[in-house]
Amino acid sequence: MRNIRNLTFIAVTSVFLTGCGSTGSILLTPEENIDAVPLKVSDLTEKEKENWGHLDLLKDTIPGMSVDKAYAEIIKNKKGKKIIVAVIDSGIDIDHEDLNDNIWTNKDEKPGNGKDDDNNGYIDDIHGWNFLGDGYHEQLEYTRILASGDTNNPDYKRAQEEYDKSNKLWSERKTQYEQIYQQIKNADETLTKHFGKSDYTQKEVAGIKTEDQALSQSKQIAQYMFSNGLESMADAVTEIKDGLKSINERLNYSLNKTFEGRKNGDDPNNANSKFYGNGNVKPVVKDESHGTHVAGIIAAERNNGKGANGVANNVEIMSIRAVPNGDEYDKDVALAIRYAVDNGASIINGSFGKSFSPHSDWVRDAIAYAAEKDVVFVHAAGNDSKNVDVEPNFPDDNIDGKEISDTYIRVGALAPKYGSSLLAGFSNYGKANVDVFAPGGQIYSTVPENEYDTKGGTSMAAPGVAGVAALIRSYYPSLTAAQVKRVIMDSGLEIKTKVVVGGNTDDVQPYANIVKSGKIVNAYNALIMASKMANK
Repeated sequence: MRNIRNLTFIAVTSVFLTGCGSTGSILLTPEENIDAVPLKVSDLTEKEKENWGHLDLLKDTIPGMSVDKAYAEIIKNKKGKKIIVAVIDSGIDIDHEDLNDNIWTNKDEKPGNGKDDDNNGYIDDIHGWNFLGDGYHEQLEYTRILASGDTNNPDYKRAQEEYDKSNKLWSERKTQYEQIYQQIKNADETLTKHFGKSDYTQKEVAGIKTEDQALSQSKQIAQYMFSNGLESMADAVTEIKDGLKSINERLNYSLNKTFEGRKNGDDPNNANSKFYGNGNVKPVVKDESHGTHVAGIIAAERNNGKGANGVANNVEIMSIRAVPNGDEYDKDVALAIRYAVDNGASIINGSFGKSFSPHSDWVRDAIAYAAEKDVVFVHAAGNDSKNVDVEPNFPDDNIDGKEISDTYIRVGALAPKYGSSLLAGFSNYGKANVDVFAPGGQIYSTVPENEYDTKGGTSMAAPGVAGVAALIRSYYPSLTAAQVKRVIMDSGLEIKTKVVVGGNTDDVQPYANIVKSGKIVNAYNALIMASKMANK
């Protein structure tokens, strides 16, 4: 499933229901100790919010990847090699104003002639391939396991446990949100009637003095919503309404054992059929925004006066639509990886994942194939606040701890605040299986129809790292994919502080305990190290 925190949960209260050591990195000198820098205590400015992942920890006291510094001091006006980055995700709006100049085109294929001109098996694959066909909603993998009725499946019992737990959670959350929605809606109507207008301000609400119980409660509700960062009650109504929509989608599709979402005519359990789907890589509905957001983090055109800046300035995005609103099929992912490799991608971004994978061997073989062909595969660690060394998250690159790829990078998510709250609370972690952390909380990027939005998840952290990998491969093309991975892991800023893990304030550990490299990704350092490695 797409690794994104796309549903804001607002705490339900009675209102509604009645620091450290030196870094040791090649960037810092003893005089430039991270922990000598004052912590960022004020809220981010609007400009910082839109670009925090590119900022510099020493200069800005924000734990970004020093991307802007890398451009200013290292890249400057250098001309690098064009790099193809495959984004295996939902559909991508390839016509977006901030992406359209950076979309891969298959020059060996003639558009719209209904022929496989380049003989790769895919007809009219001009900008990539769509393995989903017209499908969008899908079940979760454990729902599919239960729907199969195969009680002999070794995962059946665990799937039943996960399903029962999740179904109970989302059913209760639906009831909760319906109650909240009704009370916020009623409060907004009461306040609108009181003020004689719908665009009343927070100051006006704060000034209400009344003994009327309904009006007093409406004031309380409004002020609670304002304290949670919402600008108006209309925004609050929209927020909860959108949350209800996501909850209903989860119950009606992801957890619905009778739902059949696959619409490409293919049997996902038959490894022999390969050439299904079509060449339309764009979203089938506007809500399908995940892939466009991910693509923008990597490749939104830099400094063009529009929306967002991508990490990499010399890339072409190959769009491979294989991730629905629900869990992806292993077969689609395995073929998507192989399509990317065979059609020239040198980096693949996979911002998806799940805890059950009936054909994990197919995907693992494809990851090994990418490594053999010198391709970097960057994968999001997942958003379950779990230790993936203990609880599985797929796809992975190992069998019983033995890695089958030296080019696979698994990425956790940082929040925009240095200190004990450095890790995004939702992010998965793991000393053995998560390689690095990168900015992933509250990331601003492109969404369909020339729009922009802020989303959070390890889905947003992975493409940041894919962008850094693209910079390395663009300006130091002699380095192998394995060397690129080594540079990214070794060149980051070493974090000696203790951090809250999995959002649990009772679980505070040294950062080095929860990630293999012990570092956060840094583009500036990576380019310096890549230069030294390339010149050896």
